[in-house]
Amino acid sequence: MSTSVLSDMNVMSHPATSAADMFNGNLTTDVLNMTNYGSIVFVLQKGAGAVGTATITVESCDDTSATTSTAVGFTYQASTVDAGNTWAAAVEVGAAGFTTTAGANQAYLIEIRDDQLSGTDGYVRAVFTETANAAVEGGVVSIGRNAKYPQGIQKEMIT
Repeated sequence: MSTSVLSDMNVMSHPATSAADMFNGNLTTDVLNMTNYGSIVFVLQKGAGAVGTATITVESCDDTSATTSTAVGFTYQASTVDAGNTWAAAVEVGAAGFTTTAGANQAYLIEIRDDQLSGTDGYVRAVFTETANAAVEGGVVSIGRNAKYPQGIQKEMIT
């Protein structure tokens, strides 16, 4: 039996709402449940806004309220060239995260694996802390990958 890539992932269209000044107020995504997935990828799409930047970190959380949250290392990949589908090599970063490049029309893939969570944590969220105060248009989508129990309609990541 063959399976499609769609049966192996769960796409959540808005863990963080799109905005005209997305980093203002230090954007934090919903807390997502990793119990059913081997990894979660946050897809950051930056549109207009050539100056604003943010430091991106990923927090391992103990519950849906993030009662205890710990910044952890993760992997990211960037497309910061304003023409075509040009992606840089994947980079592993520590708990301090990384800062986005100033510029419009960029995308970042931010992946956290379940083995990168802190201790017995089973939840995760991405945090975007504004570092250069200028409006940046954009949004974030999350994708649950490597489903532990593949099925036609994958289990929800928000509980």
